[in-house]
Amino acid sequence: MITWLVGENSFEIREAVKSLEASFSGTPERFDGADLSLSQLPDVLMGVSLFATERLVIIQDISTNSTLWEKLPEWLPRVNDDIHVAFIDTKPDKRTTSYKALKAAADLQEFPVWGERDYAKAEQWVSARAQAEGLKLDKRLAAHLVQRVGLDQWQLAHAVTTLGLLDTVDEQAINDIVPPNPTENIFQLFETALEGRTQQVAKMLDTLSLQEDPYALFALLTSQALTLAAVTFGDDTANPAKDFGVHPFVASKLTRHGKRLGKAKVGYIVELFAKTDADMKRSKAEPWLLIERTLLETAQ
Repeated sequence: MITWLVGENSFEIREAVKSLEASFSGTPERFDGADLSLSQLPDVLMGVSLFATERLVIIQDISTNSTLWEKLPEWLPRVNDDIHVAFIDTKPDKRTTSYKALKAAADLQEFPVWGERDYAKAEQWVSARAQAEGLKLDKRLAAHLVQRVGLDQWQLAHAVTTLGLLDTVDEQAINDIVPPNPTENIFQLFETALEGRTQQVAKMLDTLSLQEDPYALFALLTSQALTLAAVTFGDDTANPAKDFGVHPFVASKLTRHGKRLGKAKVGYIVELFAKTDADMKRSKAEPWLLIERTLLETAQ
């Protein structure tokens, strides 16, 4: 039997591997595909153990070994029936003959990283994970946790485990125990500017400048500005959370700000960000100064 686990979602791949290992009574054999030689393949894929009737062989990143990857189609039909081979690859080249051959021969399981459109999926996953760990987390708290942590499953799993140590969990407990992800910090910064709180904007920037890259931070701020424009200029039938992959919480807040500010002001804010983007690319000033200028003008 051949299983192929493919994708950049390392958390879900780890869970899939753990499931394979749990269903196998012996000791799994692990190989780094990048270091395997062609001469080793017969023993790895066809060899019989003297101590067990079945084998579980886990091979990581064979697609990065050009020599083995090219020859793999020749070896797939020779895999011993008593061997379960599990290949794990992050991003194999789909254009190759080997990809097509392995896809046809294996039970292919794909694990993409969660994107902006996967918030609902993440909230459902958090609820199920919490229930499995004996933690009472209703739908509202699950959504709050995802909003605070983001879509990183490693961080979400760690947060659920940590919260499971508490007697009771509410929004305040989540805020006290779970550190916010950079995106939430930046949304708070953008929202503070929209509310006209210039002194608080300056304080938040001072803190963020110690730990964030200015270009990455500005890219996230620009994304918030574009989302604000999308929810403001969209018609009554628009669904920002679905159409643009925005978290419903963020879409709801930005919609309220858009209605309060009006289309003219929101258009002006987008123009501010566009000008700053051009100035940063031309290195017209130190990037943190450009970001501060943009946010203070937004606040005014």
